[in-house]
Amino acid sequence: MNKTTTKFIAFSSQKGGVGKSTFTTLAASLLHYKLGYNIAVYDCDFPQHSLIKMRERDMSAVMENEIFKRLAYKQFTTINKKAYPIIQHKADGLLESAYQLVNSSDSPIDVIFFDLPGTVNTPGIIQALIGMNYIFTPITADRVVLESTLAFTQIMQDVIMKNNDTSIRAINLFWNQVDGRERSPLYSIYNALIKDLGLSLMESKIINSMRFRKESESEARTVFRSTLLPPEEKLLKTSGFDLFMNEFLRIAEL
Repeated sequence: MNKTTTKFIAFSSQKGGVGKSTFTTLAASLLHYKLGYNIAVYDCDFPQHSLIKMRERDMSAVMENEIFKRLAYKQFTTINKKAYPIIQHKADGLLESAYQLVNSSDSPIDVIFFDLPGTVNTPGIIQALIGMNYIFTPITADRVVLESTLAFTQIMQDVIMKNNDTSIRAINLFWNQVDGRERSPLYSIYNALIKDLGLSLMESKIINSMRFRKESESEARTVFRSTLLPPEEKLLKTSGFDLFMNEFLRIAEL
């Protein structure tokens, strides 16, 4: 495998609608705009390319919303950084493109996030996954989603990670869309199952929130999911994403 000090990280799942693109955006924006890291993002999720479309919406929102416009201006003048690039690419040949980006960049790139397709049938997807350093996989308390995710994760860990020709250092599952009021015994049962399978489960949980599905609006006054601005601190706390990112940074050695 090619070697680079840049961390390759993917929020990956074999099920759609579990929040891969949202988590990629939140993590990338927090690291790039708030914590001082240099970030790049690959949008490989054909055909929807959610992140490319999100950047276009965010650009329009900043132009139309005076609050966002002031925030963006203050941010740029304070940190003197451009928005992180979002590059559209297919899964096939992805790693070669990423290494080329790292080698040609004017400044060192600390992390590249990859928003990958949600199916193993996509050409090049297995090779792309093998080239990641860290994989974070959101799971929900849905039997179909969970069984599919656990089966694939176990194959990744027990077969692919034991192959010397892989860059994967860790695969971590984490609970998403958790109802903060719910005290379901299902989570205890699933946690025990995940432990029995020898898989890694993060301690932090992401609380279910409409914020994860709400796009930037021209009349909005707060920022959560944006490719141009970091999420507001209060919203990070109410969603549990602040605790998640602390654990994320520790696991990814950032």
